Amino acid sequence: MNSPVRAFRAVGGTPRFIRRAEGAYLWDVEGRRYIDYIGSWGPMILGHGHPAVLDAVMKAARDGLSFGAPTEAEAELAEAIIAQVPSVQQVRLVSSGTEAGMSALRLARGATGRSAIVKFEGCYHGHADALLVKAGSGLATFGHPTSAGVPPEVVQHTMVLEYNNVGQLEQAFAERGHEIACVMIEPIAGNMNFVRASVPFMTRLRELCTQHGALLVFDEVMTGFRVALGSAQSLYARLIPGFQPDMSVFGKVIGGGMPLAAFGGSRDVMAQLAPLGPVYQAGTLSGNPVATACGLATLREISRPGFFDALAARTRALVDGLAAEARDAGVPMAVDSEGGMFGFFFAADLPQNYPAVMATDKERFNRFFHAMLDRGVYLAPALYEAGFVSATHTEADIAATLQAAREALRQG
Repeated sequence: MNSPVRAFRAVGGTPRFIRRAEGAYLWDVEGRRYIDYIGSWGPMILGHGHPAVLDAVMKAARDGLSFGAPTEAEAELAEAIIAQVPSVQQVRLVSSGTEAGMSALRLARGATGRSAIVKFEGCYHGHADALLVKAGSGLATFGHPTSAGVPPEVVQHTMVLEYNNVGQLEQAFAERGHEIACVMIEPIAGNMNFVRASVPFMTRLRELCTQHGALLVFDEVMTGFRVALGSAQSLYARLIPGFQPDMSVFGKVIGGGMPLAAFGGSRDVMAQLAPLGPVYQAGTLSGNPVATACGLATLREISRPGFFDALAARTRALVDGLAAEARDAGVPMAVDSEGGMFGFFFAADLPQNYPAVMATDKERFNRFFHAMLDRGVYLAPALYEAGFVSATHTEADIAATLQAAREALRQG
């Protein structure tokens, strides 16, 4: 396996090797079809093989795979992102979410002249060394590595707090606010399934960052252009007057399934980045013309009027249907969704943080996952991962999924 979650270690059993995909479906090497709720972990918001995206990719590929020089498409993609996300005035394109998160972190440290960073338990920002951290032993202590090969001194400046815990947040800033370069957060955490940052928590986070001169970094690799056209930050802006993050990290949807990600923010912050400023970042394949063509075609399609209303309605029909089937089967299940992203837990209530997610019924999830897979429904192979609906999922697909869930839940 080239990425650990694909190995089915969390759920057991044998991974399915996929041969092809089209629309809302995957086919494995044995020819079996699955309704796909992974969507390449989020990018395939239009479904697999959308004609406009394929045409754009083929045209770009014929013109050249890579130049190592600027192209118009890079600027057009940056403009498309900026047009929908008011907090972003300038963008730097890179090749992966990990690269974007790592670069945003370096830029925040360079812009503030500080070393300490804050992240939250259960949020994943890629596999950069400073972000592979588990919580320390105290309320606001620095963390410890969660991966071999990461020396303790590399994460000594990383503080790990509990998601949605205002008290911990306030204490961390009271004790170390003058040291904190940035706070990085998934506004809707998709790597502990689907957990939203509460409005009071996000409001206080914005206040504390402003008060102490720390940058608020939204990791929207997963939520960007997936939960709303303006990304997750647009949802908080509707509820918190004047709300904006200082920097944002994007990936997945903006690449349309190709290796592409980005980070951006205000001109003042981005001016610290080379070649204008002293913070270095570079990439041979950054802004790759085939990847940018794919992403730009995707953003154009999802910008069409009514796209997100229809996508959100289809996703809500799925999760509401799952909740109804669970109630009928007498199985506790909590569900949530936003735009084309969803999550469900075998628990009475929606978890608000990582410890609560870990307390949900993992064994029941594993049985449910395999029962659904056996019935041709491909969910994420771990209870810690969010799910994704595409524009090509039909009412018939949702109905078939709910029929499979009905059988799976009664199976136990």
